[in-house]
Amino acid sequence: MTTHLPAAALPDEAQDDLLTRGFARRDLARIAAVFGAGAIAASVGRPAWASGGVPDPAPNAKVRIGANECWTGPLTPGALAASKMIAQGNRYSPQDQRGDFIKAVMAVEKVPYDHVAPWPGSSDPLCRSVITFCSPTKGLVTADPTFELAGRTAAWLGAPVNAVPLTADYAHDVKAMLAANPDAGLYYICTPNNPTGTITPLADIEWLIANKPKGAMVLIDEAYTHFAGVPTASYLAVRHDDVIVMRTFSKLFGMAGLRMGYIITKPANIAKMMRYDGGMQSGALPVTSIACATASLTAAPLIAARRAQMEGARGLTLDHLKARKIDVKPTNANMIMIDWKTKPAKEMQAAFRTHSVEIGRSWPIWPTVSRITVGSAAEMKAFCMALDKIIA
Repeated sequence: MTTHLPAAALPDEAQDDLLTRGFARRDLARIAAVFGAGAIAASVGRPAWASGGVPDPAPNAKVRIGANECWTGPLTPGALAASKMIAQGNRYSPQDQRGDFIKAVMAVEKVPYDHVAPWPGSSDPLCRSVITFCSPTKGLVTADPTFELAGRTAAWLGAPVNAVPLTADYAHDVKAMLAANPDAGLYYICTPNNPTGTITPLADIEWLIANKPKGAMVLIDEAYTHFAGVPTASYLAVRHDDVIVMRTFSKLFGMAGLRMGYIITKPANIAKMMRYDGGMQSGALPVTSIACATASLTAAPLIAARRAQMEGARGLTLDHLKARKIDVKPTNANMIMIDWKTKPAKEMQAAFRTHSVEIGRSWPIWPTVSRITVGSAAEMKAFCMALDKIIA
């Protein structure tokens, strides 16, 4: 059940800013809802205003490769750190775990301390970015297909939304995105993209930053970057005033249920995003999750090893699909987009469920294409066996 908060739940500063940017007073309660029950729902990837849009993973399926989760739990150093921290769970902050986490991000990403803000996953800061930088006159521009939370949030708020098809090689078409709305408030780029797993070159992103309207923000969602092993956009968030880079521990790090992520951006942008609730969501994170993330982020050899495991499982799956002459789109991450051509993706999802295999969904622009999460090698072999039975 969604709890709609009164507009008064927003601090005066936030209310004044929203009204100045063109929101009506009657809109404030809807915005407040995002930081109430909506924020809680967003923390598990399903905002309240998008109910029904994404099916829950089948908890009883033997093979669960539908939600882009990791096939296993946290890296060993992270799991041990979280386990040790449980005994200190009586304290809100036993020894400044939040500060230690930010220092770990500094060391890995080579960014200043005040450019980092931790969050419970990446859904919360994604919603906040839309609320902070979009308005009834300053819209959102995204790709199509892509992760839809930003678009749903903007639509919920009444901000214009432009969804621009990907290029022929499935990158974000940054020039078309700018042309779609030359006066947008926020340009959202997910790279590697969800659901395609494809990369948008940093040169293209730099072009968008250089050519977008003054005051507009570019949000770069790198949730899957550790699976891709390519150069990241962290430096852009330090170099420019109008860039946000967003990360989550829900993917390669196996922490989807522990809810941990962070953004890299200028301190002024962090302050703007925190004014809606005084930074509560960023400042009151579970110490077990913080400890797990801190120990995991610096475990470079284990990160590389897990990426190699995924690549092996993905490779055997792609080889099997190729042998069966099934069309797939290129990917650099832990997901595969399969085009069933003449069969609706929803029918194929139902067919796999009869074999206790939960695959992912489709996107409206591609109704015959299913997203398959790359699981363990054993899970992907089970997927291939089920596939053979279904198409026999």
